[in-house]
Amino acid sequence: MTPTFVKTLRDSGPPGGHPDFFAAEAAGLRWLAEAGAPVVRVISAGEDTIELERLEPGRPTREAARDFGAALARMHDAGAPHFGSPPADSAGTPFSAQLFIGRRALSSVEYESWGEFYARERVEPYLVPAREAGNLTAADEDAVRDACELIAGGVFDDDEGPARIHGDLWNGNVMWTPDGVVMIDPAAHGAHRETDLAMLALFGCPHLDAIVDGYRDAHPLVSGWQDRVEVHQLHPLAVHAAGHGPGYGSSLGRAARASSALARG
Repeated sequence: MTPTFVKTLRDSGPPGGHPDFFAAEAAGLRWLAEAGAPVVRVISAGEDTIELERLEPGRPTREAARDFGAALARMHDAGAPHFGSPPADSAGTPFSAQLFIGRRALSSVEYESWGEFYARERVEPYLVPAREAGNLTAADEDAVRDACELIAGGVFDDDEGPARIHGDLWNGNVMWTPDGVVMIDPAAHGAHRETDLAMLALFGCPHLDAIVDGYRDAHPLVSGWQDRVEVHQLHPLAVHAAGHGPGYGSSLGRAARASSALARG
């Protein structure tokens, strides 16, 4: 029998629980798995629990990191119908319930333009909660809204279509096992491939340089991608500023100012 791990709403769900929480996680994992991604296998999911295959810990290695980078690129290449598209099942039917990133709601409104999608659906929704929590100053909020207007205007749009991204790819969701990297806890949706890489950089990841090398071998990145890292970090910083302390609000303000400076050349 396959060893399993069971999570409950009390352990990991949003405050008060939400009947879609584990359904969204399962839908995301299955959607990424269909692209051949190294994600934890879903055994079952219900309103109160999700049962996953248990992962055995392993040691991070450069070889595993390169393999992971290549697998991440192939997962992104599987694409999505639009920017903001939710996961879909094997028949192509979109997940129609609530999505989450961590314990916070995540929209599934679809756009043709990455910049408009990113600003309106991935950054701006978390600014009012961050202000109300006392984690974002008025000056930093103004800086973020200025950056969002530039981003929504398309200054960073490119020819890359919507990628199939993990969406919450911080180091804690990258599990090193004896068989290589396995990803857990996605906020999967259609977005820009650089967002996953930027989140890996934001919170640190073992052998990140090897991950990027493996990625670029499988899919070349658009020129200047390193300069846009802070642009793609606005989303996770905004989410964290909404509930994890003023340090994230300050970091969000700095990233927003850097993004605006880059946009204005």
